[in-house]
Amino acid sequence: MINVMEHLPSTEAAVTALRAIADEYALEIEVSHDVGADQTSRRSAAGVGVTTDPDGSLPHEAFAEFGGLPRVSVRLYPDDDALITVEGIECPDIPRDDVPAFLRSVFGGLAYVKARRFPPGYRLVVPLPGDRTHKEYVPMILLSPWLSGRVR
Repeated sequence: MINVMEHLPSTEAAVTALRAIADEYALEIEVSHDVGADQTSRRSAAGVGVTTDPDGSLPHEAFAEFGGLPRVSVRLYPDDDALITVEGIECPDIPRDDVPAFLRSVFGGLAYVKARRFPPGYRLVVPLPGDRTHKEYVPMILLSPWLSGRVR
């Protein structure tokens, strides 16, 4: 098991952590990799046939989809951050080192949805180590049964 505060120096290290979390929670995981500046999503200006960054490095991006509920996917970017989608709610700019803790909060039942009466609204709240939380606005129309079951 990977420590929640462990530094994940590469996309491959993060994918290994995702696989460990899938095993920990008995979930299926499907991972696809994009390698090279011409393949990764944030390097569209690289040009045709250009595979390395200007510094000579080979960028590596991965997309992982977990089976079961909640529906969770993770896009790991070469820039040390990730986009995590939980039940259709996008949580952008998650530092790569926080991805395992974020997923453990979601799969472990610590994440919840905070409701506000006025003005009406919902936020997905995901606790992270060090008394930090990640909060993301949830449009009422996207309130899935899984999210509705976690409203406080």
